[in-house]
Amino acid sequence: MIDKALEAFKKGEIVLIFDDDNRERETDMIVAAEFMTPQHMTTMRNDAGGLLCVPLSAEISDELGIPFMTDIMGAASAKFPVLAELSPTDIPYDEKSAFSITINHRKTFTGITDSDRACTIKELALLCKNKAYSDLGKYFRSPGHVTLLRAAEGHVQKRRGHTELSIALTEMAGTTPAAVCCEMMDDESKGSMTTDDVERYAEKNGLVFLSGAEVVDAYNEFIKSK
Repeated sequence: MIDKALEAFKKGEIVLIFDDDNRERETDMIVAAEFMTPQHMTTMRNDAGGLLCVPLSAEISDELGIPFMTDIMGAASAKFPVLAELSPTDIPYDEKSAFSITINHRKTFTGITDSDRACTIKELALLCKNKAYSDLGKYFRSPGHVTLLRAAEGHVQKRRGHTELSIALTEMAGTTPAAVCCEMMDDESKGSMTTDDVERYAEKNGLVFLSGAEVVDAYNEFIKSK
């Protein structure tokens, strides 16, 4: 299944990944950021419905100079004490939030439309692909409507969130280490979509559906083979 997932990912197709029963217990739609289109955005908004985010590798994040949002809150807490009180120290399934800043491309209008968000995401991926990291402020503004996530160093070998699973896919597929992920929600239960329903969705739409464990196992083998 991982081979099918990587082949689909390289073609710019959406891949579905369930993280783990002991974590968020959620399935995300994931696509390589460099292939992002307005249609991808429309599909994720309508068929997934969660928060659309852009995972970036730790290395790319460092090159761009973007911090964790918690670092920003910590630095500003002396002036705004409530930020220290808001620190996410009680996440029930994780030790640290991957959230970073939010951005819009400067040529977008409001930044929230499917076309605008797809533009922001694809242009960011191309900037990273071309290693034009110092141009981030030239072409993008913040705050915006695209949420960036910083993957942990060593990604799935250190943390197994969808942020890291996405970056593992990019590395194995040989694409720019920037992806797009969005949680699949359920209209009836008002919770996350069950794996049974995700399987039916995947079959209906010809998408690959796999577990986070499969991604981690494949990545470990990938590292051994290098």
